[in-house]
Amino acid sequence: MNEDSILREAATLGLSSDTSPAENNGEEVPALSLSNQAASKLKETLKKEGMAAGGLRVSVVDGGCSGFQYSLGLDAKPREDDIVVEQSGVRLFVDPVSQQYVHGTMLEYVDGLHGAGFRFVNPNAVRTCGCGT
Repeated sequence: MNEDSILREAATLGLSSDTSPAENNGEEVPALSLSNQAASKLKETLKKEGMAAGGLRVSVVDGGCSGFQYSLGLDAKPREDDIVVEQSGVRLFVDPVSQQYVHGTMLEYVDGLHGAGFRFVNPNAVRTCGCGT
């Protein structure tokens, strides 16, 4: 997978009917978090695209064989109603509808024999699919 396609990669997910915020031993979990590798890759990509002051838009949209899929894209600034998460110098923009589905999700960057890209570790997903639709 080349750098141009990593931000277009989408994974499908099935969600439980309980989309309440995830908790970790009674402590509130961040709306969305990044692994160190994901933060590093995002900084590099934002700089390369001339959007160092921008951020990554994370959303959940209809589609895929499980009903929903993730969508990633670069954005120059947040929208008025976005939830903005800043971690390790990277800003994530999440719309209020998508936030209920990604709350507690860790965004990782993996680079292995089967390719490279972002992977969502979502505690709200009850099933996932990797078919790419």
